[in-house]
Amino acid sequence: MAFANVSEELNCCICLNVYQDPVLLRCGHNFCSSCIGDVLDAQEGSDLFYSCPQCRTKFAERPALHRNIALRNIAESLQPNIPEQEISGILCNYCINSSAPAVKTCVLCEASLCEGHVKVHNKAAEHVLIEPTTCLENRKCSVHKKILEYYCNEDSVCICVSCRLDGEHKGHQVDSINTGLEKKRQKLKNRLERLSSQKAQAKSHIQMLLDHENKMKKDTACVRKTITTLFMDIKEKLDALERRILHKISLEETLVSKSVSDLIQYLEREVDNFSKKIMKVEKLCSMTDPLNVLQEHGEDSDTITEEHQELEGTTTTGMKHFHQEETFITLLNSLSCIMREVNIDIFAKTDTDIVLDRDTAGNYVNISVDLKTVSWAEQLNNYPGNPARFSRNQVLSKTVFSSGRHYWEVNTEVETGKIGGWRLGVAYSSIDRKDQIMIGDNKKSWCLRCSGNKLSVVHNNEEISDAAPACRPSFGVYLDYEAGRLSFYELCEPIRHIHTFTTSFTEPLHAAFLVSSSFVKIKDF
Repeated sequence: MAFANVSEELNCCICLNVYQDPVLLRCGHNFCSSCIGDVLDAQEGSDLFYSCPQCRTKFAERPALHRNIALRNIAESLQPNIPEQEISGILCNYCINSSAPAVKTCVLCEASLCEGHVKVHNKAAEHVLIEPTTCLENRKCSVHKKILEYYCNEDSVCICVSCRLDGEHKGHQVDSINTGLEKKRQKLKNRLERLSSQKAQAKSHIQMLLDHENKMKKDTACVRKTITTLFMDIKEKLDALERRILHKISLEETLVSKSVSDLIQYLEREVDNFSKKIMKVEKLCSMTDPLNVLQEHGEDSDTITEEHQELEGTTTTGMKHFHQEETFITLLNSLSCIMREVNIDIFAKTDTDIVLDRDTAGNYVNISVDLKTVSWAEQLNNYPGNPARFSRNQVLSKTVFSSGRHYWEVNTEVETGKIGGWRLGVAYSSIDRKDQIMIGDNKKSWCLRCSGNKLSVVHNNEEISDAAPACRPSFGVYLDYEAGRLSFYELCEPIRHIHTFTTSFTEPLHAAFLVSSSFVKIKDF
């Protein structure tokens, strides 16, 4: 502390550094000879009196400068012990013999000030102090070269007093710089809140997408595992079926071969017998006694005829045949059984035997005997009255879906030469049966619609058209009740996904069909 106090006493009040060649004025204040010389030179050209920079004592004439030898010796002796000041990029404009870093810049004076000169600087309001800078062009009006003191709200620019009173911003609504700053800060805060909210929403969407991706990866991993297991099971069943069919073929081959071998052995024995008989007949033919020949011939006539008949019967009835159509029928039935088992494995909770409910059929539809086909009726059917019956040409299935995954396929066709269409999908049990609304045109049903070969999906009377027209008459419907997904597929090569509805099912569902000059047939698996 003592050294700090001594250091302050050895500082020139002009340059704020340790005295360099100190001189003394008559008022008793000391200055660096060069510092006070510059001040007196500056005062010499004016009409004012000379004055002391520190106490403002006036001198009629330029004061004489007296060297202060004692002070110089003290300053020089302490000079090495005074720590050097760190010099920044912007230096104080008032420090003459040293490079003191500036801590503020006065906009009015256009000068940078060190910490010491800031203390003695003019404190008037027009002397605006800012962070040290060498670029002051943007702090003053480019037209009037005056400090920017106001903010024009209409043009959103900072202006000087001349711009406000006489310039192009005359009559505009303006605020002070500080007021404009507060308003701008409030706007920035509001914008920051909006941006923060948008950022949060974006992060939420990112998280949602990441969750979706993670779920997709889990689902694909599960499906991949299921497919691998199914194919292993199918391969085992196909291998077993192949062995069984080939074994059956081998057995039939053995039986046919044995029957042929037995017949061949029998016929070879017969050939030997025939050879013996031929020799006997030839011997008879060579006899010259007519009576002996006639008597022998008479005995063999019936025997030869019987042997001929017995031989023909043996060759036609004793030989077995290989019926390949039975093998292929067995193969097809076995493959169908495997596919039914695969379908049950995939859609474990699905009743694949979907049948139609006659009690819900409208009077302009026909239902097939096997309850698998719904078709357009040319004439009105007088079905018995039933609260569950539709007043339109549509029908529901008896099968109810209240959980699990389900899949069914249908074949469709529009009557030749007629403009017709169809709808297929699902509907809640509570759907209104007596109004004229078609399935898909309310909140309780979803459907795939075909009209004039153009496909679309409909729910709650909102229709989404499909880009491609129907090219195949077969379609698949996939329902995942818990996941709230209903998908439609066109069974072409490759299978084409048409649309997927995503919702939350709240009631049991039925398969639903509507026909107009057309028919829809539920395919068996």
